[in-house]
Amino acid sequence: MTDDQLDLVFGALADRTRRAILAQLSRDPTNVAGLTELFDMSQPAVSKHLKVLELAGLVSRTRQGTMRLSHLEAAPLKGATSWLSDYRAYWDESYRRLDDLLTTMDD
Repeated sequence: MTDDQLDLVFGALADRTRRAILAQLSRDPTNVAGLTELFDMSQPAVSKHLKVLELAGLVSRTRQGTMRLSHLEAAPLKGATSWLSDYRAYWDESYRRLDDLLTTMDD
């Protein structure tokens, strides 16, 4: 995943409404009207959120009859998770040092 793609994914995930939309789409592909009802916002507002998610590669859209359904695309989330996992060793070491410090304080 390129830095530009990573920026788009984290930018899209920075908004709680977009995270909620992704959670909904993980359960069921939904059209704009359905998302409008769920999130109590206008169709243009939902469409703007979907456009950001689509630009980040987190959502794709397909036509089913007259409806245009939005679907979760989880692959970019894997790239973001991979990037975050690089910091796991740092946090594991930090927690180990804190545990060591707390142990010496108990003695």
